[in-house]
Amino acid sequence: MIDFVKGAYYEFTQNVTWPKWNVLQSSTVVVAVATLILALFLYGVDTLFSEAINGLYTLLKN
Repeated sequence: MIDFVKGAYYEFTQNVTWPKWNVLQSSTVVVAVATLILALFLYGVDTLFSEAINGLYTLLKN
């Protein structure tokens, strides 16, 4: 276990290339905007299907 922790520490400190702060910020903005767009799209599709199913139930009920 100790060798694993030492190896992981070495990998993170010597071999990993960490992004610069401005690149990290711009990537975060891109992910946030894409998440918002996807959430709005899924909300719209869910609402559309919900209305369609409710309309079908109303049609079959009568």
